[in-house]
Amino acid sequence: METLLAFVIGGLYAAGLYMMVRRSIVRMVFGLALLGNAANLLIFTMGRLVRGRPPLISEGAIAPSAPYADPLTQAMILTAIVIGFGIQAFALVLIKRVYETVGDDDVDEMRITDSLEHK
Repeated sequence: METLLAFVIGGLYAAGLYMMVRRSIVRMVFGLALLGNAANLLIFTMGRLVRGRPPLISEGAIAPSAPYADPLTQAMILTAIVIGFGIQAFALVLIKRVYETVGDDDVDEMRITDSLEHK
């Protein structure tokens, strides 16, 4: 299962990086979302994939019996998801404002508009 997830994570990273180097800002935000999801899957995979074994310590034991799901990685992923949604919401509002100002989502058009304002 980890091997399959490694290929999926690699594909998500590749697609995210490809979309981030495109000229459209909308595609750049979608690429950012893909990179965030790939990072979350990577963290989740590093925490070992174990089903049905909560990290509960039985009575009289010092540590939970292995194998168990690591709760730290799950908490980190939940935090990363919330932060990712905040960044994506900010980026979408920023894109809307840039589109209203420039009239296009092409990065080269924004550079041309920026250089015309300074002359």
